[in-house]
Amino acid sequence: MDITPLHSSSTLPLLLLLLFSVSLFPNWVSSLGINYGQIANNLPTPDAVVPLVKSIGATRIKLYDADPRVLKAFANTGVEFIVGLGNEYLGKMRDPKQAQDWVKTNVQCHLPATKITCIAVGNEVLTLNDSILSSNLLPAMENVHTALVNLNLDKQVVITTAHNLGILETSYPPSAGAFRKDLTQRLTCILDFHSKTGSPFLINAYPYFAYKSNPKQVSIDFVLFESDSGITDAVSGLHYGNMFHAQIDAVHSAMEKLGYKKVCLQISETGWPSKGDSDEAGATVDNAKKYNANLLKLIAQKKGTPMRPNLDLNIYVFALFNENMKPGPSSERNFGLFKPDGTPAYNLGFNVTVSVGSNTTTSTSGGSGGTSAPGNSSDGYLSITSDTVNFAIFNSEFCFYFSCAYGSN
Repeated sequence: MDITPLHSSSTLPLLLLLLFSVSLFPNWVSSLGINYGQIANNLPTPDAVVPLVKSIGATRIKLYDADPRVLKAFANTGVEFIVGLGNEYLGKMRDPKQAQDWVKTNVQCHLPATKITCIAVGNEVLTLNDSILSSNLLPAMENVHTALVNLNLDKQVVITTAHNLGILETSYPPSAGAFRKDLTQRLTCILDFHSKTGSPFLINAYPYFAYKSNPKQVSIDFVLFESDSGITDAVSGLHYGNMFHAQIDAVHSAMEKLGYKKVCLQISETGWPSKGDSDEAGATVDNAKKYNANLLKLIAQKKGTPMRPNLDLNIYVFALFNENMKPGPSSERNFGLFKPDGTPAYNLGFNVTVSVGSNTTTSTSGGSGGTSAPGNSSDGYLSITSDTVNFAIFNSEFCFYFSCAYGSN
């Protein structure tokens, strides 16, 4: 399918800005992950993005497609990639031949020069309320994995899929975390796949949406990693100083209840918008700076969660750039750590780690990056504005009730 190439700004101005960017984003993080989305018509070329990514110390990138321009630009850089296979291709992946063709065209041809280590098959599929997509998800994951085995690539590339917190029925206290009953069977099968193949279970976690939905009851300090008191899980006795860790451990609990404690959970998206509409509480430069600066400190400290203190969450920040063509409220277009010209969206300061935001899917025609081969693009980016999910948080001192919207592009 033909996809109109994205327009890009000149490479030279971006390169000239790198020294400025480095001063604002000190290289503290040894393993920073970034979501590199391209739903915009004013982004720099992938070749120009390479030095920017290097300047902030990012070593891992997550794409929402398998854009060959990006993968070629990052050849021989050592940067690790998660490439995406869009929701629109899940049905085709039920055919083993098409799955193997996709892997040959979009992954094998870039190895070993470009370090592709993971394929994310679909995005937030189970919370789309689409029974056909949901039924296609695991067979697609299995067939793409089989293709990797047939091509002797399964030792270097793993298969996964990303979920939002809408898969949870109970999220508080974290020790009571449980998956939705209507999704338990599918999630059990997916977790079994992860257990057998050694691949990670991916979660997109956004405390921002909890605050946006109920700013009068959700503590802004708790969601920005700045709470002095935090909360204590009365059941486990574990203390939580921020909502991010509480959200993650709720998923850990849900996984453990199904018998999959040993499956590794990783964070494929998290971030905070620097701008929003008048009804989008919390979407400010100051809050975005606080959230991402504190998140970067957490990444640099290589801390796990209260329930899994030694776990490397392999966090991918959302997102690298602001994306001016993303639909939805203004916040959707302002999750980037950088503006399209390469200047920082805000100054994270010298005492925090480098960070860039995470996530896009495609250009206006539904693909990211001007590719022409089927399966190279994805319009399955669904983590900012779709299903509404209700969560309740209680403890002896306060009650949070928040409705989190996670959505799509």
